[in-house]
Amino acid sequence: MNDSPPSWAPPLLAVQFLTRVPVPGTAALTAEQVRTGLGRSLVWFPVVGGLVGLVTAAVVLGAGAWWPAWVAVLLALVVEARLTGAFHEDAVADTCDALGGGTTRERTLEIMKDSRIGSYGALGLVLAVGLRVALLTTLAATAGAGLVVAGVVASAALGRLGAVTVMRLVPPADRPAGLSKDVGGRASGRTLAAAALLAVPFAVPLAVLDPLGLVLGAIGSALLLVWWGRVLVRRLGGQTGDCLGAAVYGVQLVVLLAVTAG
Repeated sequence: MNDSPPSWAPPLLAVQFLTRVPVPGTAALTAEQVRTGLGRSLVWFPVVGGLVGLVTAAVVLGAGAWWPAWVAVLLALVVEARLTGAFHEDAVADTCDALGGGTTRERTLEIMKDSRIGSYGALGLVLAVGLRVALLTTLAATAGAGLVVAGVVASAALGRLGAVTVMRLVPPADRPAGLSKDVGGRASGRTLAAAALLAVPFAVPLAVLDPLGLVLGAIGSALLLVWWGRVLVRRLGGQTGDCLGAAVYGVQLVVLLAVTAG
């Protein structure tokens, strides 16, 4: 039996993993083909992120024609959460719970696996989502439609590139199972380079409309990911899927901070 997935599988698996969009055809893949395909799907993460960003930006602009900017942003984030299954918001909460409440590496990983949200998770989630709402509202209220789309799309694509970057820089934590355990070690330099290349088209509009914002966002994101990698190695001994989701959200916030700074 051929354990190598067909060429069409990796991008579809990226969509299947990062969103709740129904993906036809993947049910026919074997477990080994799915595992291998997930490793190869990493290069497509920024593309999926950019497309999700397009949906978010479209709702912001569409709803903004009828309601105030803050209402449009809230509606857009509801649609986005439905589209992605609130995957990254859940990751932020779990990561904050674990790092806030865990005193040992074993206890921290144990808390991270718990689906319940504690006080640290609730606080982290409120602060992260609240900041994103504030930044997107500022962008929608003060910038033209082009910059709104460019900023939201670039932040979404670069956020998913951030997850691939962490997979490249930090080994998986010592856990018996999980996506990070299965594919984290497969984020080679070639994979990261390919993912970065696919992220470029989603960042070009922002480079044209706000080059300084893109540069500051990229530099800030790089510094954030280096710091985050060191935290993960020190506290967990490596990265987990929740930590990758938190990295996505963090990069999105940094890029939006840079775009709205001017």
